Amino acid sequence: MWVVKLGGSLCSDAALPQWLALLTQLGGGRIALVCGGGTLADEVRALQARWAVDDLAAHNMAVLAMVQNGYLLHGLAPQLQRVAREADIAPVLRRGGVALWMPLERLRDQADATTNWSVTGDSMALALAQRLNAERLVMVKACAVDPRRSLEQLVADEVLDAAFARLARRAGVPIDLLSVDQTEVLRSLLLTGERAALPAQAAAGAGR
Repeated sequence: MWVVKLGGSLCSDAALPQWLALLTQLGGGRIALVCGGGTLADEVRALQARWAVDDLAAHNMAVLAMVQNGYLLHGLAPQLQRVAREADIAPVLRRGGVALWMPLERLRDQADATTNWSVTGDSMALALAQRLNAERLVMVKACAVDPRRSLEQLVADEVLDAAFARLARRAGVPIDLLSVDQTEVLRSLLLTGERAALPAQAAAGAGR
């Protein structure tokens, strides 16, 4: 089982249908899909700055932004099977489906160590992969991903969230970072399992 995280910015990218077509065609029975908050989460940041609400409120709003983008993905690809609970992911995969995680379980009544902007959909996808004992985590970014950059450098570049590199070091999950124009790289990986052709593999390995 793999976890694939589509950056929320892809929700405004013309390549989104191509990614969804690939995932639904080749991901059945093996992929749990996570979508970031994208521009909706950016609006949460702006509202928090405007009204100075606490991180608990902003966290819950950002989680709901991920859920809203999940509904967008499902609207574009109804074959995706929405799951609100992690426990429902495995049954969907056993039935040959692609599980679309709607992270309502990440809503909080009280703040904890993950209830801040250092932990976004990136680290949530990584934590999900770890909890599910996933074979691989694939992170798809709307921006270019420089394969020469370590995870720490990509965090500094704000390509990944602030907690990602630290969490990745102890996650024990192979991580591949792909750019929006690399659908064929993921296709090859899904079909062959071949990792040598992945241009971002060195960067992901360097960060762990």
